[in-house]
Amino acid sequence: MYISTRGNFDKVQAAEAIKLGMVPAGGLFVPEQIPTLSKDEINSMIGLRYQEIAKKIIRLYMSDYSTDEITQCILNAYNENNFGQSIAPLQRLKDGTYILELWHGPTAAFKDIALQIMPHFLSLALKKVKADNEIVILVATSGDTGKAALEGFKNVPGIKIIVFYPYEGVSKVQELQMSTTDGDNTYVVAVKGNFDDCQNAIKDIFGDEGYNQVLNLKGFELSSANSINWGRLLPQIVYYFSAYADICMSGDIKAGNKVNFVVPTGNFGNILAGYYAKQMGLPINKLVCASNENKILTDFFDTGFYNRNRSFFTTNSPSMDILISSNLERFLFEITNHDKDKINQWFTDLREKGCFEVDRRTKKIMEEILWAGFATEENTLSTIKEVFESNDYVLDTHTAVGVKVYQDYVEKTGDNTCTVVTSTANPYKFNSAVVEAIKDKEALYGKDEFQILDELHLLTGMEIHPGLKDLDKRQVLHELVCEKNQIRVIVDEILQLK
Repeated sequence: MYISTRGNFDKVQAAEAIKLGMVPAGGLFVPEQIPTLSKDEINSMIGLRYQEIAKKIIRLYMSDYSTDEITQCILNAYNENNFGQSIAPLQRLKDGTYILELWHGPTAAFKDIALQIMPHFLSLALKKVKADNEIVILVATSGDTGKAALEGFKNVPGIKIIVFYPYEGVSKVQELQMSTTDGDNTYVVAVKGNFDDCQNAIKDIFGDEGYNQVLNLKGFELSSANSINWGRLLPQIVYYFSAYADICMSGDIKAGNKVNFVVPTGNFGNILAGYYAKQMGLPINKLVCASNENKILTDFFDTGFYNRNRSFFTTNSPSMDILISSNLERFLFEITNHDKDKINQWFTDLREKGCFEVDRRTKKIMEEILWAGFATEENTLSTIKEVFESNDYVLDTHTAVGVKVYQDYVEKTGDNTCTVVTSTANPYKFNSAVVEAIKDKEALYGKDEFQILDELHLLTGMEIHPGLKDLDKRQVLHELVCEKNQIRVIVDEILQLK
C-alpha cells in the first residue's frame, strides 16, 4: 500500500498511486513499508540478466499487479530494440571505480530506464482502477525527462502528454529531441523561465482541487511522468542492484562487501532510488550527492538549512539546474520515521518562505547516509579532459560533476571503498561542452550543433548515439513558447477547455 508524505490521503495500491502521479491535496506517495531482501536473496542476483533482477525488485512494490503483468511490462521496455545489447552496463574507470552507463535507451539519457516501462505500468493501472477519463500527463523538464517521457508515451491510447521546458535553458540537442517528436498525443512548450517555474506551475495545477474538478467534468484526469510519480522512481531502484551484482560477478568485490554510489542529481530522484536500495538491504556504504553550481542540496546537507532564496545559475550541466528538489520530501519522510507533522511544517515553510531547517537529529541521520559536494563549470570541463586523457573515456557534463565530487570525497575522507558513479547522459547530448573540454573553445567557432557532433566523433572515436543522429534533418513539430505565468492557459488551450 502507498501513503502520503503529508498524511492527507487514504492508503492506495500501486496502480492508484501511479495513475494519480502525486497526492491530489499535496504530498507524494511512498510505500507504507519498504520491502527488505536477505543477503542470500541479493547474492542470488549475481549473474542474472537485468530483466530478471528487475522482476525480483519490482514485484515487491506492486502487489496489485500479477507476476505475468510485471514480466510483460519488463519485456516490453527492456529489450534490444530500446536499449541495444546492455540495459545498464558498467565500465571500469580504474581499479575500484566504475561508471554505470544509464544512457543506452532511445533518448540517450538515464530517464529512459524508467520512462520506457512506466507507460506500461500506467496503461495497466488505468484498467485496474477502471478509469474512464482521458489521462493528461504534465511534465516539467530540465532537459532529459521531457524527451524520454514523450518517447515513452507517444501514441499510447487514452493519454495526452504535455511537456514544459525552460526556453533557452536546455542544450540545442535536447530541445530538438523534444521539438521534433511525432505522435498525435504529444505537446511541447518552451517556457520563458527556469525549470523550477515549470515544476511549480505543474504542482499548483495538481494541487488545485477546483481546477481538477473542472477537468473531470470535461473528461480529463491529471497524472505525472516526473519522478514525483512513484511509477517513475521504482524502476530506478533496479539498477543499483544490477550494478552491485555486476561488480560481484567481475570479482572486484566479494558478495556482501559494501560499495559507494556517486549520483549527480538535481531533483533528488536518482539518488533517492539508491536510498531505497540501501534500505532494502543492498550493501551501500555511502551515497555521494553531486551538485553543480546550483548547490542547494550540498548546502542543505552541510547545514540542515534548505534555502531556495538564492541566485539561479544556467550551467553546462543543465539537467541539474534546479533549486527545488521534489524528492527530498520523500527522503525526509523516510528518515524521520514517517513524521508527517514535520514534513507538513517544513514544506509549508518552503512554499511560503522559500526555506526551512531540519532538527539536529534529522541532520545527523542525513550525515550518516549521505556526503554532498559540488563542482563548478570549470571543474566539470577539466574533469572531462582529465578522464579522457588518462582513461580514454568520454564523460558528459553531468557525469563529470559526479566524478569531480567523488574525487573531492576521497580527498576529504580517505574512503577508498569500491565506488560506482552513475552516468546520466550520453556525451553527445552535451557535445559543445565536451568538445570545449577535450580540445578548446576555439574548436566550436563557426560550427553548428551538428557539426560539433561530428567533431566530437573525430576527437574521440565514440559512436554517435542513434537517437541523436540526423536530428537537424527532422521536422520541428512543436514551436509553442509561453510566459511562465501562462502555463495553465496553455493547458486549457491544448485540452480545448475554453
